[in-house]
Amino acid sequence: MKRIQTLTNEINKLTLKIEEEYPELYKYLDENPITMPNAEHPDMGNKVFAEYLASLKDLLEHHIETHKTKA
Repeated sequence: MKRIQTLTNEINKLTLKIEEEYPELYKYLDENPITMPNAEHPDMGNKVFAEYLASLKDLLEHHIETHKTKA
């Protein structure tokens, strides 16, 4: 399993890509329920970071698929 530092770097890069290349999508990142743990002391281990990274990738892939321009 990847280390938290590696996952954090990937999350940061993907978030920056979304911010720069897909600004219309960036506004939805604050609304992503995976970013809002409902526990008082949430477990922020590798699994949580990996799941968040996967959710960002899914969000971007879905956006790209549903907003393809027809040439």
